[in-house]
Parts: sequence; C-alpha cells; structure tokens
Amino acid sequence: MKMIYLENARIPTEKAHGLQIMKMVEAFQGQGVDVELVVAKRANNQLEHEDPFNYYGLKKRFKIKKLPLIDLVDLGLSIKGLSVPLQNTSFAISAFFSLLFSKADIIYSRDEFSLFLLSFFKKNLVFELHTFTESKKLYKMILFKFLFRRVKKIVVITKGLQGLLENQLGVSQDKIVVSADAVDLKQFVISKTRKECRDQLGLPLDKNIILYTGHLFGWKGVNRLVESSSYLADNDLIVIVGGMEHDQKKLNKFISEKNLRNILIVGYKPPKDIPVYLKAADILVLPNSGKNKISEHYTSPMKMFEYMAANKPIVASDIPSIKEVLNSDNAVLVAPDDSSALADGIKNILSNEELAEKVSQNAYTTVQDYTWDKRAKKVLNFIS
Repeated sequence: MKMIYLENARIPTEKAHGLQIMKMVEAFQGQGVDVELVVAKRANNQLEHEDPFNYYGLKKRFKIKKLPLIDLVDLGLSIKGLSVPLQNTSFAISAFFSLLFSKADIIYSRDEFSLFLLSFFKKNLVFELHTFTESKKLYKMILFKFLFRRVKKIVVITKGLQGLLENQLGVSQDKIVVSADAVDLKQFVISKTRKECRDQLGLPLDKNIILYTGHLFGWKGVNRLVESSSYLADNDLIVIVGGMEHDQKKLNKFISEKNLRNILIVGYKPPKDIPVYLKAADILVLPNSGKNKISEHYTSPMKMFEYMAANKPIVASDIPSIKEVLNSDNAVLVAPDDSSALADGIKNILSNEELAEKVSQNAYTTVQDYTWDKRAKKVLNFIS
C-alpha cells in the first residue's frame, strides 16, 4: 500500500501534533506501508535547522515533501482575521495541485481544508479528527458535513468525538473508528535512577517533584495546578515543562499576582528530553479543565500515555475524555478546576506509598495497549 500523509504543519514544530504525525508515519511504515509525509513549507526561527528525525527520536526515516503556502506571519505581515484563512486556503490549493494525479492508495490527513478540495476528485481520503468546534458559521458546518460524507473513513481519538459525529452530524457508525493517541514505550525505558536524572537536569534532590509537561493553554488547567501549591508543603515543588514563550510569561504573571511559591517553570523542551524529566519526578499531573468541550470530551493527551509509560503515579482530572483511559485503579482522579482537590490528590499519593505503587503499575500495564505500532495497525485494518 502506498500512502500520502498530508498535513498543514511545520515539521519539526514545538507543538504536540508534530510528534503525533511523525510517530504515526513511522508506525505506518513499520506496518509495511510505503508512506510519504507532505507538510507545509514554513519558516520556524527556532527549529528550522533541526533534523526532524533526531528531534523526535525516530529510528526510521521516510520522505518528507514540503509544499509552498502564503504565510503572512512568516513574512512579518500578520493581519488579524486574514492570516490563518489565507494560510489554510493557500496550503489546501498547493495540496490539491500536488496530489490531484497522485497514484497513492490512501491520502491520510488531519487537514479538513485540503481534504475538502481533494474530495471532489478523490475517493481514497481518510480524515483523522482530533477536535471539533461547533461553529455558528454556517459555511463551516456545511464544509464538515460535506467532507464527512465524501471521505472513505474517519479516525477519531475519543468516544466523545465519535458520539458527536454520529448523533449530531449524522455520520454512519461503520465509517468511524476510535483510536486514542499513543506512546513509544522504548523511549521511556531509562537506565538512570531518579537521582541521576535530577542531577542531569539540575533539579533539587530534597523536594517532592510534582511535574506537568505540555502546553499552557487555559483548558489544560495549569493555573489550577500552580494554585494548588498554596495547599502543599514547603518540600513540595511543582515543575512545569513546556509552553510557548508568551504563555510562559502569562503564567509567570499569574503566579506573581497570586503570590504563589514553590513553582519552577522550565520552559519548552524537545520531545526526546521529556522521558528524563518524567523519571526525575515523584508525581505526574494532568489537570485538564472540565469547563471546555475540547478538554472534557475530545482530547486524548499524548502526555497521559507518556506519564503512564514512565511508571509514575498520576493525578488527573475526573472528566470523560481522561476516563476513557484512566480510572481509579490506575490514577488518582480529582474534581476538575479545583486547586484544593488537586492538592488533596497529590498529598494522597505522597502519604500513601502503597497507593502510589498500585496506580503506577496499573497505568504501566494499561499503556502497553497504547503504542504507535498498535494504533497504526488498528487504523490500517479499519481503512483497508
């Protein structure tokens, strides 16, 4: 089988979707698929000179083709309300002319705009959907409903998305498969001890480290996590790894205004560095908000599977999207958007070694079913 994986994205990128895309292409290749990744030709001041395979810790290489597009941000001409639509439309047009006469058996993409244009001439399209915004703009709903009818298959990452497509948008059940995100287990097998990891990272040895990795968007719940420091002991340190520079500034301002302490913001780190940070921690936290539909129903956080692969106790928000994978046997679940409840969950693990061991081991057992290879195999079996 020959596959084109098409995505309007910078590769590499500091955003999580870059890791997901690269790992899935590698996994498809591992299943014997002849796959080519087609992405956007965009500037990235920080990462444009990085080798994407080394950056994401991939052992297998594959062809990456970059298509031109109009990106006003890269040109320093950003215009509010115009930059994103122009970038999306220009990439979709590039993809259309590049792939119109492609002989690929499958064109696989997370980009609805590109698939919309291609769907007028191609019947071999597979759409992977990671979120859905119920827009009041009629044209967007028409675009999606048309696209859902035209594509061959749809891959969604949560049962929440599946329910939305079936119950509200009329998509046939046999057209959809639910396949959560995944993890590369081998990357989280580290021979170093927790002390050695802390020495390497410059983290204190005399603190309980409560760690969060990933972006700092509001629905990720990071503000509630830093607020939980008010309820924790002086020897508890909240460490946050990740986030865009402007989001780090906003979080630092929030911490200062609230006069919070015992918080360390490390900043963004490449994916290959994350396993060492997880090994250095005592507790890993997934504090997603329950007030946002994406967070509550549609997200399948890659950090969740990385936490599980790290074999560390997890404290997570008790919301439907998270509970598709985590439960009271493999994590400590707490009320979302409640910093006091989050702190209680953290203290519960710190004071109960038996509980910490139980949820860690059960999570590690569970995550064995959530590898990129198994995900690729499931998707291929569904679309073949």
